[in-house]
Amino acid sequence: MQAIAVSDRAAGIAGLSLTDLPYPHAAENDVIVRVHAAGFTPGELDWPGTWTDRSGRDRTPSVPGHEVSGVVVELGYGTTGLTVGQRVFGPTDWARNGSLAEHVAVEARNLAPLPADVDHTVAAALPISGLTAWQGLFDHGRLTTGQTVLIHGAAGGVGSIAVQLAREAGARVIGTGRSADRDMALALGADAFLDLQTETLENVGEVDVVLDVIGGEVLDRSAALVRAGGTLVTIAMPPEVRPKDGRAVFFVVEPDRARLADLATRLRDGRLKPVVGAVRPLAEAVAAFAPATRTPGKTIIRVAED
Repeated sequence: MQAIAVSDRAAGIAGLSLTDLPYPHAAENDVIVRVHAAGFTPGELDWPGTWTDRSGRDRTPSVPGHEVSGVVVELGYGTTGLTVGQRVFGPTDWARNGSLAEHVAVEARNLAPLPADVDHTVAAALPISGLTAWQGLFDHGRLTTGQTVLIHGAAGGVGSIAVQLAREAGARVIGTGRSADRDMALALGADAFLDLQTETLENVGEVDVVLDVIGGEVLDRSAALVRAGGTLVTIAMPPEVRPKDGRAVFFVVEPDRARLADLATRLRDGRLKPVVGAVRPLAEAVAAFAPATRTPGKTIIRVAED
């Protein structure tokens, strides 16, 4: 099969290439998915799991891309809950080959059924961003109706989903980002927007929950904004500065079939809209990693047509 692979950690993006790799093996409780569309995170080449398996052993050549939407073509031994020919979507495992390939082996529990009227290109933009936004806001942040949430990177992959989910939950939403992100964040449902480049973060005032995807100084300064009993949630790095009278949580997103199914229903009903940017073929996936080629919204790689 054709896939995007990388073997040289030092080479970075320059080490990515379109190549032929063996068809994947379906282990116990796996499925093989024929990939129709795939999402990736630009920083994947810096993740430890891109280079080693769960035991720390080298696993190059490695295939990046950890969001998939496609069709099940094979079941591993003992696999239940999914069937051959079924449309599915979800995240792939961090320490195994990913979705920038014609086929990928995935643990069945990572995947949820995809409604027939949801395009694979849209679905591939949802798994990591959608689960991260939900888990950050509600599982870790404990956001409830009437509270105020500050969402950093409100026009990004995670932030744009978080804005929509928080607004639907009845929270007051303050988004942050660059000036060019203001209109998108407000259109998605943010009640207010703060430009991190030109406005003072502390002017936001106290909030119940902060959802951070940026880290660094922004994360440190956000701790002081959390009111007593509130929560600072981040996916960027373990926080060094914690709220005085609140909680601080750093987490890595977990697979959740039931929540994916719920997000798919919201997607189908028009209550949730991932921000999809460029859609490029597999042959152009290497170029899509380059910072100069990125566009607003999430870049999706179209691997196969329906």
